[in-house]
Amino acid sequence: MVVELAGIEPECSLAVARHSVHACDSRANSFRKAGRSDERPQTARATPRHRRKYVMANVFFSYSHEDEELRNRLEKHLALLKRQGLIEAWHDRRILAGSELDETISANLESADIILLLVSADFLASDYCYSREMGRAMERHAEGEAVVIPVILKPCDWHSAPFGKLLATPRDGKAVTSWANVEEALADVASHIRKRVEDANRKGGKPASAVPPQAVPANAAAAALSPASLRSSNLRLKQEFNEHDRDTFLHDGFELFAQFFEGSLGELKARNSGIQTTFRRIDANCFTATIYNGGKKVSECAIRIGGIGGRGITYSSDANPNGNSFNGSVSVESDDQGLYFSPMVFGFGEAEKRMTKEAAAEHFWATLIRPLQ
Repeated sequence: MVVELAGIEPECSLAVARHSVHACDSRANSFRKAGRSDERPQTARATPRHRRKYVMANVFFSYSHEDEELRNRLEKHLALLKRQGLIEAWHDRRILAGSELDETISANLESADIILLLVSADFLASDYCYSREMGRAMERHAEGEAVVIPVILKPCDWHSAPFGKLLATPRDGKAVTSWANVEEALADVASHIRKRVEDANRKGGKPASAVPPQAVPANAAAAALSPASLRSSNLRLKQEFNEHDRDTFLHDGFELFAQFFEGSLGELKARNSGIQTTFRRIDANCFTATIYNGGKKVSECAIRIGGIGGRGITYSSDANPNGNSFNGSVSVESDDQGLYFSPMVFGFGEAEKRMTKEAAAEHFWATLIRPLQ
């Protein structure tokens, strides 16, 4: 005899099995006493209390195209959630040729269970992102129809925005590009999304109730359900970068380094009595930074465009702008999705192999300020 225990808790299974066997044996004894056949059912099946169903959540990316590279990286971190059938991700790069842009975006925004706001200064400056997508997203969040998760990509003044009251990711609302390891920041974002989706499934539903079909414009809903919209989510194409792209990234990165160091030196001086700082912009390809404590020079550096092949930014612990030696550098590299800085470290700590401009600037700054810490 086989006893099937579908949906029964493990700690209860033995008791249920014994009860089922006992019930079958008692029934057989009754048949014998009545002079009937000793035939019994081959299978006794316990009635399941419930069968858990995992519901796929629709995730909508609201972002500025200036932040597309970071959106691509975040989507890669969500790949396992997609493989496990827990989410389906959508952004405007999935719109098919010939589709009505506004209606398609609106339809997917209305059907989303989780709406990711990829926040940066570019996002806040975009009328479409801020007024249309974010505005409607917050309405659906307030109505309990969707969950809005702010993802702070880059440092910006976001706390007073309508979504400022929500718990932002990554951890503590620290911008992704401010982390020394950007991949760690994006992994933290992905873990928050996973927790939200898995928590909803444990409670037997989606992260938020879906909008009734009639709430979506009829033509938009029809487009979303048409056979043409049945497609793979694997639509990312390999990107290639030429010398102009690399040179632009390098010089934009250097300008960010200069602004980063000038601002950090000023803030360091303002926060600490007895600290004096000097920032000198030598030319378009070099600047120096010096920190004094009680009038005594404790740390200095020169940062230049150069390095091996002239395609990087170098760090020298000597503030001599005419020096040729350096202690470390970052060079411009690329993969199939974007450009980034890769460090060559000659003695100032471990570093991630893939850095944004902000992360590379933070890494150099950590070297300058280390003698004071």
